[in-house]
Amino acid sequence: MPFAYDPFDEIRREAAGLSLVPPQVVADNAARGLALRQKFGRGGTEIGVGRAEELVARTELSPHTIKRMVSFFARHEVDKRAKNFGNDANPSAGYVAWLLWGGDEGRAWALEMKGRMQADG
Repeated sequence: MPFAYDPFDEIRREAAGLSLVPPQVVADNAARGLALRQKFGRGGTEIGVGRAEELVARTELSPHTIKRMVSFFARHEVDKRAKNFGNDANPSAGYVAWLLWGGDEGRAWALEMKGRMQADG
């Protein structure tokens, strides 16, 4: 049976040690968001671009940044209902912004890290 890549494996491993270095899949999503923003000229703010650059560099984030990521995803979940969300050929601005913050995997990772930070006191 071939090995199936599970992007959440790395998230779970990172969570076990509470490393606040974004997983590679989160960095890849942010890089895709930067590329789409450059190509289409829409999506995200300068704050989102800065967040994407941090995620792509895979530097350790602060607990405050993790909380900001969780807040971003909570506010922008509604963007997933927009036309062309998930369409790389003609992406909605909300889709580009979502990717800049790490995409679905970024949301899952930030939520996991926030939960672990709260559990650890």
